[in-house]
Amino acid sequence: MKSKGVKIGVIGCGTIGTGVVKCLLENKKYLQRHLGFSLELVRVADLYPRKKRDVKIPSGVMTKDSNAVLNDPEIDIIVELVGGTTFAKQVILKAMKNGKSVVTANKALLAKYGLELHEKAEKNGVDLYYEASVGGGIPIIKTLREALVGNRIDAIWGILNGTCNYMLSKMTDEDLTFDEALKEATINGYAESDPTLDIGGFDAQHKIGILASLAFGQWVPQNKIYVEGIEKVTDFDIKCADEMGYVIKLLGIAKVENKSISVRVNPTFIPKTTMLGNVKDAFNAIEIDGEPIGTAILTGLGAGMGATSSAVIADIVDIARNIASGSAGRLSALTFMDKELPFKKIDDIKTRYYLRFRVEDKPGVIAKIAKALGDRNISLSSVIQHEPYSETKNVHATFMTHLAFEKDIKAAVKLINKFKEVKAKTTIFRVEAD
Repeated sequence: MKSKGVKIGVIGCGTIGTGVVKCLLENKKYLQRHLGFSLELVRVADLYPRKKRDVKIPSGVMTKDSNAVLNDPEIDIIVELVGGTTFAKQVILKAMKNGKSVVTANKALLAKYGLELHEKAEKNGVDLYYEASVGGGIPIIKTLREALVGNRIDAIWGILNGTCNYMLSKMTDEDLTFDEALKEATINGYAESDPTLDIGGFDAQHKIGILASLAFGQWVPQNKIYVEGIEKVTDFDIKCADEMGYVIKLLGIAKVENKSISVRVNPTFIPKTTMLGNVKDAFNAIEIDGEPIGTAILTGLGAGMGATSSAVIADIVDIARNIASGSAGRLSALTFMDKELPFKKIDDIKTRYYLRFRVEDKPGVIAKIAKALGDRNISLSSVIQHEPYSETKNVHATFMTHLAFEKDIKAAVKLINKFKEVKAKTTIFRVEAD
C-alpha cells in the first residue's frame, strides 16, 4: 500500500478544472479519510495562469507549461480538461507514455479515439477513466463497467443533453417556440453562442457511442450512429404530443436486436407517464435494460462545475486506490466477445412513427395519404385532422402508426410529398412507447 500519497497534475483550469482543483484543495482531509492516504495536487497547467479563479491555488503550483506537468516524475495521475481532439489527445498519449494514469471528461475525444486510447493505456500499464464524459455527475460509466458486469445489456437509452432537454421542457411547460427556448437557454448559460453541437444532436452522439461501446462490449464508431437534432421540433408538435399523452425528448438510443446493434440519436415521442418523460430542465436520465436486472434508471444534472467535477474526483479516487494497491489496469476497456455484432442501418429499424402533413382542406386528401401508407404495409393507430390554421385553408393532419420499418415510412412519405395537395415537407418523429 502506497503510504506517501498519490500526486495529481491537472491540465486545463477552466470552469471544470477550477471545480476539480477546488475540491482537491478544500476537501483534502475529507478525501484522505476515505482513502487512508492523501491526494496531493502538485501542478496545474493552463494557458492563462494568472486568470482570477474561485479558488486559492498555492504558490508554485500553477504553470503555463503543460510539459512541466506531464514530465514531472512525482505525478501519478494526469487530469486532462482542455477539451478538443488534437492537443488533448497529445496530452493523454504523452501522459501514458510517461507511466501516468489519466482522468478525462473529453467525450468528443473518447468517441473518436476511445479504442486507441484504451489500447495505449493497456500497453503502458496505466488506467484511463472518464466518468465525467457522459451524464455529468451520474455514475453511468462505473455502473456499466463494474456494477452491471453480471448482466447482458439489451438496450441503453436516455436523455443525454441538458441543453436540448431544457429547451424542450420550456417549449412543453411554458408554450415557448423553438427560438424563444433557445434564447432562454443561451441567457441562462445552458446553450453556447454556437449551439450546433447540442441542438444538432452531436453531443448526444458522442455520449451514446461511448455508452453503447461499454454496454455491448465492442467499440461503436461515430459513423455507425444515426443523428437527428431538435431543430425541426415545433410548438405545434409539442402540443400534439401532449394531446396524445406524449412528450418529445432528444434521446440517444442503443439496442441489440436480432443479433445486430442499432445506435441512433433523434427527437422522440415517449409517454409522459414514464420516468424519462418526467425528466425536465437540464437534467439527464439514462435507462438500462438488461438481464437479470430488468430496468434501471439513473438521473441527475448532466453538466456544470459541481456535477462534472464530482465525477472527475470519483475517477481520481478510483485510480488512486488502484495505484495504492498495485492494481493499475484492473478494468479492461471492453468485455471480450467471440464475435462482433453487425450494425443495423437506420432503414432497417422498426418502431412507431408520428407523421405530420400540411395539406389542402378538401375531401379525399386524408384517405389518399392513408392509402399510400397502407400500400407500404404501414397501419395506423390514429389520424387527426386539425382546424385550418390560416386563411389559405390548409390544415395539419397528424398520423400515428403502429410498428413499421423505417424504409417503408421513407418510401411512403417520399411519394406523399409529391401529392399536389401536400403543401410542405412531411414531419417525421419516431415513437418509443413500450
